Amino acid sequence: MNKQTVSKANTKTEIFEFDNGTEARECQAVIHVTDTSLSYAEQLDALLNTYDELRSNELRGTEAVFKRYYLSDAANQAATIHAMAAEGSDCALSVIEQAPLDGTKVALWVYMQSGVATAISPSGLYRVAHGRYTHLWDGGAHRHEANSELQTRLLLNSYVMQLAAEGCSLADNCIRTWFFVNDVDINYAGMVKARNEVFATQSLTPATHFIASTGIGGRQEDATVSVQMDNYAIKGICKEQIQHLYAADHMNRTSDYGVSFERGTSVEYGDRHHVFISGTASIDTNGDVVYPGDIRKQTERMWGNVEALLREAGCTFDDVAQMTVYLRDPADYSTVKAMFDGRFPSTPRLIVHAPVCRPGWLIEMECMAICTASHKEFAPF
Repeated sequence: MNKQTVSKANTKTEIFEFDNGTEARECQAVIHVTDTSLSYAEQLDALLNTYDELRSNELRGTEAVFKRYYLSDAANQAATIHAMAAEGSDCALSVIEQAPLDGTKVALWVYMQSGVATAISPSGLYRVAHGRYTHLWDGGAHRHEANSELQTRLLLNSYVMQLAAEGCSLADNCIRTWFFVNDVDINYAGMVKARNEVFATQSLTPATHFIASTGIGGRQEDATVSVQMDNYAIKGICKEQIQHLYAADHMNRTSDYGVSFERGTSVEYGDRHHVFISGTASIDTNGDVVYPGDIRKQTERMWGNVEALLREAGCTFDDVAQMTVYLRDPADYSTVKAMFDGRFPSTPRLIVHAPVCRPGWLIEMECMAICTASHKEFAPF
């Protein structure tokens, strides 16, 4: 693996590259704007110019499979990005208002791979095919019904049908979801209720398993949208390749407090494994918030929880390809940035404004790790 930081005109890009000598090279890149005095249009141009330059140089030979734009004001900014996508999006696309806390108006996370064939499937999911596997990505799914519960229920029901059209199911093939909830302190409960009930119809229960997930504050440009869902599934995978992560000596099961997601999920391939860590906060084995009101101690406890999950999957923080850090209070940014800079100076990451699902949690993070491994019983990635 290789981590580097690339500076270009008005931008800084943090890159993680996994290259084990096969044709399946993987890159994660987080592009930040560095000049806060630029207008939104100028910041977006700088970001897009950098992305184009990276594709011709540092990321040459790879194809984007998923992008997420983080905006400071979706109501006035998202339309520009959606207009570009309408002219020809090159991958699954997510656009969400979660303001970058470095004072800029837009940032971009992009996941890229080489040796893949990509296409939009008739189901509406974005197909990324390589070898035995077809990776199915989707971003920006949303509805306009009356409340978060109904929107989530219909989002998940539609996704179940999309997966069925691909010969997949929610229980067997979905690896990761994201739920961005507008006004999370009010609308999170409705999202959770609908997810619990739909999952129960799909054989996703405390007795079976759930799906790695993040449920966090975030909004679209349309204020009537209470919930946006992004998701990722894999066709061609078998259950023996999937390991659910618990870190039971650090945290309890999510079902203990009425929610339905896994703390993390590891996917093993013949030549590597991927680890998806769900949104993780300062929580203990009783499901309680640890260190209320103390951002430093909550950050350290959160790190300990994430580290335990990674260790259960055979990885360390050195293997982390990308992090997203969510803060409830923007005033905590300088403290948290200094802590992350000190411990993870070269890991691609974003720190954004996004309230966590409980008011007592000041911070949450998620991440993805890519580790070298040899599982000869499975097909390579």
